[in-house]
Amino acid sequence: MFTESVLVFIALNGIFAYSFYAVLVAGQLSLGQAGFAGIAAFVAATLAPTPASWGAVPTLIVAIVIGMVVGSLAAVILGLPTMRLRGVFLAIATLGFAEGIRIFILNQSWTGGAQGMSVPKIVGPEVAWVLLIVVAYWFWRQGRSRYGRALEAIREDELAARSIGIDVGKHRLAAFVSAGAIAGLYGVLWAYFMRIIAPEDFSFSTAIDGLVTAVVGGSTNFFGPILGSGFQTMLPEIQRSIGIEAGWLRPFISGLLLLIVILYLPGGIASLVPRRKQKIDVSSLGVSDVPVAGRSHPAKGELVVQLNALAKEYGGVHAVQGVDLTVRSGDVVGLIGPNGAGKTTLVNMISGLIPPSSGSATVLGVEVGKTPVHRIAAAGVTRTFQHSKLFNRLTALENVLIGTHLVAKPTFLRRLIWLPSARRDERAALAQAARCLDRVGLIEKANVEAKGLSYGDQRRLEIARALAADPSVLILDEPAAGMNHVEAEALSELIRSLANDGLTIIFIEHNVGMVLGTCDHIAVLNFGQLIASGTPAEIEADERVIEAYLGAAQDDQSDKTTAGDSGSAPTDGRA
Repeated sequence: MFTESVLVFIALNGIFAYSFYAVLVAGQLSLGQAGFAGIAAFVAATLAPTPASWGAVPTLIVAIVIGMVVGSLAAVILGLPTMRLRGVFLAIATLGFAEGIRIFILNQSWTGGAQGMSVPKIVGPEVAWVLLIVVAYWFWRQGRSRYGRALEAIREDELAARSIGIDVGKHRLAAFVSAGAIAGLYGVLWAYFMRIIAPEDFSFSTAIDGLVTAVVGGSTNFFGPILGSGFQTMLPEIQRSIGIEAGWLRPFISGLLLLIVILYLPGGIASLVPRRKQKIDVSSLGVSDVPVAGRSHPAKGELVVQLNALAKEYGGVHAVQGVDLTVRSGDVVGLIGPNGAGKTTLVNMISGLIPPSSGSATVLGVEVGKTPVHRIAAAGVTRTFQHSKLFNRLTALENVLIGTHLVAKPTFLRRLIWLPSARRDERAALAQAARCLDRVGLIEKANVEAKGLSYGDQRRLEIARALAADPSVLILDEPAAGMNHVEAEALSELIRSLANDGLTIIFIEHNVGMVLGTCDHIAVLNFGQLIASGTPAEIEADERVIEAYLGAAQDDQSDKTTAGDSGSAPTDGRA
């Protein structure tokens, strides 16, 4: 059953599946890999020297280099204009590109057209498996690096990844280029094993087979493509061994298996093996395991946020109208107002998630509206969200580790060659994450998956993840929502302690008592307009605020207390 051809096909199919895995780990669905492999195979077979002149090994090495470079360049050409596409739109665009390459190859004289090209056979099981192991090793070492964590964050929640400071476009393109290089490697190995290559070797069905292999094997563990390749390659061999020769059976079973995996085993066959989670034993952290070096912060009282006539319109709806506001370093600023007042829209503009329609906003010297979200985060602004955006399949520790992206050092390339400095920097990132978890009171739950935490703990975990970037400005969108009065008081104490350390905090909250007792300055919005701004005492005595919000909010809090509900008031519905 395990003939030479079967062994080679398992290895080659595994390598091809890794080209899909490379983008699946970043949440991308690309079907362009067959095109990358096809152009790489024909160009390498044309440009590489013959074994007769250079020898088999040098010829294969040169061909592999050419193929991987060509595959990478093709991925860049396709990736740059399609990086903004998602889901089915990206799949269709990449499939069209692959078909375009196939038709191009089909109509060229130097490729032999439909007849294909003759190529010497110099690839055997040993070469194929060594290269499969090299590719698998690459993804194994990628997994726990800063780069690998960034890709995982993008796959889990792209918006949360941007707010942490991850350049989503750059990382997606890097994953795309990796897919192109690996597909190019597959194309070359296929050419030098099959003896004759034809355009139909890199058709739509080839792309589907590669995708099915990657998905069935599993896209959440680095060894998934190998498992998928072994299963997909051995399936027809098993059929033949029991006397079933029906050619339609393999694609039928493959399609049925894909459906079963999607419905009942989203992580593929590899998910049957428990994922090795990033864990930490706090007692094992030595004196040398200090958190990563932080950034420099503005001096106390320095201007950090300046809003001038800031406005946002959605068609005819004025979500925010002409807001003027200044925030100084070390201040705790509360944003209050009725539901629909525009509070979340305002902080979304401050953090760069949405551009203003008019007016101007400067945060830590960065002009909002013209700067991508990740660059605003890199300047020192991190945030939480009205509806929690945690990476639920990851542990609390892994969530906060991703939050260290901006202050941790890149380790991937050093991990490939096991440099001690890579391990040292990873431990520094772990120490930073542990410190932030301890700061919010979650260190004992570091190894618990985020989805397994209580709602209050999830809110605190999101704060810990934001703190991991060592920000200068922290934006909290209804952090006490769902908390009882004891948890809200603890959160208030945490906010004050962070401000005492020099952190500037802007937060939206409906718990009026918490806001009045926590903030240095309060801004009140109503129907998108700033109706009052001042100290808690000034706001509490302002007739406009009492009429628009405080009176109703206090009555609402009183009703909730009478009913025994110690949670917060309803959330701000404007996003």
